[in-house]
Amino acid sequence: MNLDVLVFCAHPDDAELSMGGTIAKFAQNDMKVGIVDFTRGELGTRGNADIRQREAFQAAIILKVATRENLHVPDGDIQINKENLMKVIIAIRRYKPKIIFAPYQNDRHPDHIHVSKLVKRAFFYSGLPKIKTFDKDSAQDSFRPKKLYYYMQSHMFEPSFIVDISDTYETKMNSIRAFSTQFHDPSSKEPDTFISQPGFINFIESRSQIYGFKIGKKYGEPFYCEEETELDIVHQVKGFGK
Repeated sequence: MNLDVLVFCAHPDDAELSMGGTIAKFAQNDMKVGIVDFTRGELGTRGNADIRQREAFQAAIILKVATRENLHVPDGDIQINKENLMKVIIAIRRYKPKIIFAPYQNDRHPDHIHVSKLVKRAFFYSGLPKIKTFDKDSAQDSFRPKKLYYYMQSHMFEPSFIVDISDTYETKMNSIRAFSTQFHDPSSKEPDTFISQPGFINFIESRSQIYGFKIGKKYGEPFYCEEETELDIVHQVKGFGK
């Protein structure tokens, strides 16, 4: 299956929290989106790996993604090594996405940083024909996506662009709520965590409002690109009158 967009994440729920509205916007416009989670989130304080897997697939249904898979890398031990690099290259060559997304390279969680570095390397190396990979015993062709973009998690950055998610914000929040074990629930007897405190969801909403305000919209999601990105100014100006 060839995809338009492929999103790499360290843990189930990373994609939803960081760019769920943008994923929903892609799907809303008949684009095929895939999510690749590195781990099952088995070190998470609340819930367990099996529950989080079920929650991840429910969130994927809400966002209407075309596929979601897990690389089964140990949570808390995402090493920057050849084995994990090859897993990412194989995924890129399998789906041949036009663009890919990864976590921003600076974050409070080491797993996010390591995924960012692995995806950046794989983005380049997937285009080299002399690096041989196999998918279910079939040799893969080399392939390099057009662009690599980074999404925001804990640490903020100056965005290269902001996506208007005003019309998909509720879908984003519904996909986050699919991870019911991870976020605030007054009836839960499990320990509190950084993301289960009531203020965390408020932070996600506030951040969406802040970046939406910056572009004159209700809600927005920020992204960063290390390369210059073309702006279709004619298409944008034509849209100002609508």
